[in-house]
Amino acid sequence: MAFKVAVIGAGSIGFTRKLMHDLLSVPEFGKSGGMEISLHDINRNNLKMMEQLLRKDLKSNGLPTKITSSINRRAALEGAKYVFNLSRIGGLEAFATDVEIPLKYGIDQCVGDTLCAGGIMYGQRNIPCILDFCRDMREVSEKDVLFLSYANPNAMNTWAANQYSGVKTLGLCHGVQGGHWQITKVIEHVINRGVKPDSKKYRKIDSKEVDIICAGINHQTWYVQILFEGENWAGNAKLLEGFRTHPQYSRQEKVRIDMLERFGYYSTESNGHLSEYVPWYRKRAKEIRKWIDMGSWIHGETGGYLRVCTEGRDWFETDFPNWLKADSPTLSADSRGHEHGSYIIESLETGRPYRGHFNVVNNGCITNLPDDAVVEVPCYVDRNGISIPQVGELPLGCAAVCHNSINVQRLAVRAAIEGDVSLLKQAMMLDPLTGAVCNPPEIWQMTDEMLLAQQQWLPQYRTQMAQIRKRFSSGKKLSAGKAKGAARLKTRCAAEIAKDQKAREMAARADKGNPEEAQKKAKK
Repeated sequence: MAFKVAVIGAGSIGFTRKLMHDLLSVPEFGKSGGMEISLHDINRNNLKMMEQLLRKDLKSNGLPTKITSSINRRAALEGAKYVFNLSRIGGLEAFATDVEIPLKYGIDQCVGDTLCAGGIMYGQRNIPCILDFCRDMREVSEKDVLFLSYANPNAMNTWAANQYSGVKTLGLCHGVQGGHWQITKVIEHVINRGVKPDSKKYRKIDSKEVDIICAGINHQTWYVQILFEGENWAGNAKLLEGFRTHPQYSRQEKVRIDMLERFGYYSTESNGHLSEYVPWYRKRAKEIRKWIDMGSWIHGETGGYLRVCTEGRDWFETDFPNWLKADSPTLSADSRGHEHGSYIIESLETGRPYRGHFNVVNNGCITNLPDDAVVEVPCYVDRNGISIPQVGELPLGCAAVCHNSINVQRLAVRAAIEGDVSLLKQAMMLDPLTGAVCNPPEIWQMTDEMLLAQQQWLPQYRTQMAQIRKRFSSGKKLSAGKAKGAARLKTRCAAEIAKDQKAREMAARADKGNPEEAQKKAKK
């Protein structure tokens, strides 16, 4: 069983390492030595560190897997059968402008990598690179190479790759698994009402006992079926009451609970993510703290994801020698994470079936969403390939929420492909939160400012930059200038993190591959 797996953006240290551990945990891949891993990143230092860690892990586990690394993308992709995309185009430098510039105009984002002003601009940086990646794959990888893209904005990237590149692409995300685990804990909370957790009568529920079907678009996917012991909890008043009374989620998931109450179904994505995809929860600075929780960035902190990414990068550079000294984990089925990537490859290569929720072109799967949209739906994988069953109609309100975002995504993708500033500004205008906060002249000027700030990563707009610069320089400035944000925390330097045990643990946790473990850590 010989094949090559390539990783673009392999410098995403924690995520790349865990993803490769998952693959190596499959006996036919790790112990046989037939699988080759090829790492690529434009950051030489991160690439070298990643290779060192994986070689240490292989040696510790006695695995014969071949690993290569290269800053030459085509060399890394040559002969690859599967390609993972973990890239962050523009790095944290560009990401900072996705958050900071909209904040000047009153747009307070928690994440800014999927929708809203930050996500739209992130797509403009990503899509030209996605097409470059796919061109190289067509030319040097295996003929039927499968592109497995984890990079955000996931739906936009997957849309562009499938419509314009000629490379079969799946968008992968772990949001469904995380929400599944939450729902399991809420059901456990409901059925044990009045029973103490340490009591022998307390019944623990495993997520395997709760069967789910999700449908929608990435980060706005809805649990339309939740089966536990023959009862469907989706759209069930008991689920809403369970979330409202849960000691943890009632504090942390106020936006998701409010959406559950008003639309009838629970959404996959975290409180902070979801709050910036709709127009209601972050449009008034004085009301934002009402809807969020400051216990963890993911619950709604202003610029929270930018802060933790910055702290994690700085701390990793300080802490890397300790990573090298630490014992490598034992790679086995028990240590395997929940990310879809390794299970998809395992199913295609061995025939062992797998069901997961992937981002694919709709083509009638969800009948009341557009066919060209990228939807997140249940898929089945085995040696015959990837099968996508028809879901049917989404509940009308849920579909309407998705439609709003799909319109933005379609405009943003076309703008990125054609370098069309007018389409880009129309996407910004139609974005739910951006439109709720800003008027048209503000949106026009903000977009120009973001284009200028990110021009080194936007080759498709290069010929228009002089005109954009002239327009932005001559107009009256409409932003309020540098803004603090409604719920912002200071980004700590490595020296400050070193003094705080909890901060060190948080900064070191780059593994997003185990949603259940992430939830346990968030609770602490």
